[in-house]
Amino acid sequence: MSSVLAGVLQLLALVVALGLVYRPLGDHMARVYSSPGHLRVEKWIYKAVGAHPDAEMRWPAYLRGVLAFSAVSVLFLYLLQRVQGGLPGSLGFASIDPDQAFNTAASFVSNTNWQSYYGEQAMGHVVQTGGLAVQNFVSAAVGMAVAVALVRGFARSRTGELGNFWADLVRGTVRILLPVSVIGAIVLVACGAIQNFAGIHEVGQFLGGSQQWNGGAVASQEAIKELGTNGGGYFNANSAHPFENPSPVSNLFEIFLILVIPLALTRTFGRMVGSVKQGYAILATMAAIWLGFTALMMWTEFAHHGPAFDIAGGAMEGKETRFGIGGSSIFAVATTLTSTGAVNSFHSSFTGFGGGITMLGMQLGEIAPGGVGSGLYGMLVMAVIAVFIAGLMVGRTPEYLGKKLGSREIKFAASYILITPALVLCFTAAAMALPTPGNSMTNSGPHGFSEILYAYTSAGNNNGSAFAGLNADTQWFNTTTGLAMLLGRFLPMVFVLALAGALAEQRPVPETAGTLRTHKPLFAGLLVGTILIVTGLTYFPALALGPLAEGLAS
Repeated sequence: MSSVLAGVLQLLALVVALGLVYRPLGDHMARVYSSPGHLRVEKWIYKAVGAHPDAEMRWPAYLRGVLAFSAVSVLFLYLLQRVQGGLPGSLGFASIDPDQAFNTAASFVSNTNWQSYYGEQAMGHVVQTGGLAVQNFVSAAVGMAVAVALVRGFARSRTGELGNFWADLVRGTVRILLPVSVIGAIVLVACGAIQNFAGIHEVGQFLGGSQQWNGGAVASQEAIKELGTNGGGYFNANSAHPFENPSPVSNLFEIFLILVIPLALTRTFGRMVGSVKQGYAILATMAAIWLGFTALMMWTEFAHHGPAFDIAGGAMEGKETRFGIGGSSIFAVATTLTSTGAVNSFHSSFTGFGGGITMLGMQLGEIAPGGVGSGLYGMLVMAVIAVFIAGLMVGRTPEYLGKKLGSREIKFAASYILITPALVLCFTAAAMALPTPGNSMTNSGPHGFSEILYAYTSAGNNNGSAFAGLNADTQWFNTTTGLAMLLGRFLPMVFVLALAGALAEQRPVPETAGTLRTHKPLFAGLLVGTILIVTGLTYFPALALGPLAEGLAS
């Protein structure tokens, strides 16, 4: 079987698996966030934190809950790393330096999971399981909660109430992420991923000598790392490491975990607003971009020419032979079109155009299908922009899901789509202009610029993957990427929740003959075009200096 055919068959198997769980998982999540009752364990959690889960919140109160919880999480994770050297199960590792502890705390709380350290050489069992793994759950649940709040903004009328943040946070964790993660961990253990709390031990090498390896609760962390679109690896090699991702079967399963909740949330959206057709329109938009990017990635990686490429069957540099070009290409697109950031290959070793595809996937806002929660609310904001543009074309006041989109709503949506590019491009410009950050680059020319651009694109969009070759463990990069992660995560949430509150206060507008049919293929096409033009072209000059220049020169 040719490697191209193997890649196509993997993609087809993935599509079928996602199709089978789309409806039941989406309906389950809609029931979870619409349920009036609480499980006993959830009541214990509410009592412990002093929350009143049945009290409705307007958007400022909901936002305060998000920010307060996240601020406490950053502080706790920072302190846990700073005292690691005195904790049991530290494996003899020292406490983490202040700048790196800040960077890591900001990274995992913001669902970015950018890592400027070697996991197996820096973090002990307590920090890995009690700190990082916990944030893998709750940071994903925060994103889902904000998405559900926006959906309620469309579904409700003549009220500014968006639900209760603490109830949404706990339900998302207890009823969705935990059960699916347990199943995922069992599957990964069956595939060969390790799950233990072993200490450091010597491992013999094929050519003589030995090296040190430590065990860990890898399978359980790997499951939520992918399911929650987190991405932080137990080992430095991330999902290219055989302890995390042992085989082509586990590789395909991890891609499935990355995509399953973001795609199924479109069904949840349709159920909660009372029209599953609206969910299908959003799903079709996400699927069109994802499949298009995957096809382009496989083409550029398989079709790259040259004697070495011809012998290998394509651009195999930086890719694991057990996954091949097909499995690596599908994984790379999935992880950069979501906010996951896990990698099973080195994106820096992809072809010039291949590296550009991974960057553009993040720069679109990671909305196809995007991160857990963040993908849905990002796509809905883009839908608001698309409806507004369509309204300008025909001279009508734009309406979406029975809500008029006035100047206030459009200002919130425009602010959302502008904040992340501003962070990415400003930090990239500063790093290129100053001499100290430039010393971290191991490559010059377009590829060196791509390393810097990729780093801030990954941080600002809360992805977490990186181009190899950039030494990001410096005070400059630890501080600036940490700030980009926090601002790139929480500033957009401000505008999303403000938009949700403005929509929830409106009275529903009856549908007329002039209302744009937003559940039709025409609207899905308009939405794809809006995404590519409004967000994609924002980064075109920067992409032209980096991956496009490198790709055209090769």
